[in-house]
Amino acid sequence: MNYNKLIINCFITTFLVISCKPDLELVDPNRLSPDTFFKNEAQLKSSVNAIYSNLQTQGLYARHMFFMMDNMSHENAGNEQLEADKREYLNFSFSSIHGAIFQYWDNCYRGINKANFVIDNAENTETLTDEIIQKNIGEARFMRALYYFFLVTRYGDIPIYTSIEPEGKGKSPKAEVYQLIIDDLTFAAANLLTKDSEPDAGRATSGAANALLGKVHLYLKNYDEAKAAFEKVIGQYTLTDNFYDNFMEETEHNSETIFQVNFTGNSGGTDAWGAVGEGVAEVTFRSQEYGITWFNVYPADALLDEFEDGDPRYQDSFYSNGDIIDPNGDKIPAKIPLERRAAWKKYEQYYKQASSNTESGINFNVIRYADVLLMMAEVENELDNIVGAVGYLNEVRNRPSTNMPNYGTAAMNGTYPVSTKEQVFNAIVHERQVELCGEQVRFNDLLRWDIAKDVLAGTGFTTGKHELFPIPQREIDQSEVLSNADQNPGY
Repeated sequence: MNYNKLIINCFITTFLVISCKPDLELVDPNRLSPDTFFKNEAQLKSSVNAIYSNLQTQGLYARHMFFMMDNMSHENAGNEQLEADKREYLNFSFSSIHGAIFQYWDNCYRGINKANFVIDNAENTETLTDEIIQKNIGEARFMRALYYFFLVTRYGDIPIYTSIEPEGKGKSPKAEVYQLIIDDLTFAAANLLTKDSEPDAGRATSGAANALLGKVHLYLKNYDEAKAAFEKVIGQYTLTDNFYDNFMEETEHNSETIFQVNFTGNSGGTDAWGAVGEGVAEVTFRSQEYGITWFNVYPADALLDEFEDGDPRYQDSFYSNGDIIDPNGDKIPAKIPLERRAAWKKYEQYYKQASSNTESGINFNVIRYADVLLMMAEVENELDNIVGAVGYLNEVRNRPSTNMPNYGTAAMNGTYPVSTKEQVFNAIVHERQVELCGEQVRFNDLLRWDIAKDVLAGTGFTTGKHELFPIPQREIDQSEVLSNADQNPGY
């Protein structure tokens, strides 16, 4: 879209949209004019909150993002009733007119626009200390980096906006996008509070900034830089004793949480279906869409087969025939609907209610500590520290509720030996798949490891094309500077 048209919209929605969890209790300054922005801390924080709200939109975590990532990775398979636009992720038949691919683009850029407004104006505040101002700018820059990370990994070269600008822009090389992300996260890490000192659950912290910074460097194969960032996170968090605590509403923001998208089932009156750009959606449809009630998708056989016999994460990730699914003691029917082997349990609400035919308030993990430990294992392996890599892998397996045999022992050497760098890599691929399934990380992993062409063979995935989404045709048609010549290869 033409982002000069968003400037007035940003002035309005910055103060009308209160995002995240009720933990962020702030004044709603909905009568402010552009001349009175940021006269007190509540006004500044409300503007920052509006940046977070775009994570809750239909194109991102409210609905489409989990379908995009889990279907393209083929962790999901689709039941007959799965809508056509979701099925297109499974068979890679989407085109530049796909509605949700535009929503993803649009929702990210609207979040960036809100972040730029804060970054441009926060230092004009007269009554706040520099520490408070820089902390809020740090949140805005973290969020801007996150939205740009979502965009650059899906679209490659994209327009860069670093302030509220009246003119549209052409595409910039993805290397420049990544450098902006790194700069933003470096600033955020230096100016944000630690998780222990941040009073509002749900806000970006220095730990979240360093974790995302390490992830970006890992994607870029900057292993020394990734290690330096992850080392600032290692030891600041701990794995939860119970693996399933990461997927229930009552145990959100736990010791393993690094950054989550906040939702709440008690928001009341929000327009969940209408949150396509600016509307508030404090709920997500993940539990409905993946649950046995709607059952649009189910765990793919290849994913189920990846789990080792006796791995407790299997029963914490999936429901099987005969499992008790709610507090009343009701069981799954003799056959899961459509006679599937399993159904998703992660992020489902059955543990506290009999049906998932309602929107969910369960938060989404963007990065949790287990992910960081596994990324650190990968970094150490790439730096030829096999012993260190295996140690991080085993730390994840040694979670009390998991307590799986360790790599490097006789119990594992027959299936996943770890004597060579290649063997350790294979163990990392396995461990990331079973630990993080259904958490929107697998497809990017397949791409950066350059194994998508093999793992996704026969699905419709085409090398040289489907690593990226198409630039939305609607964006090209509305832009004064983009043309069809800027479209990504193959579209």
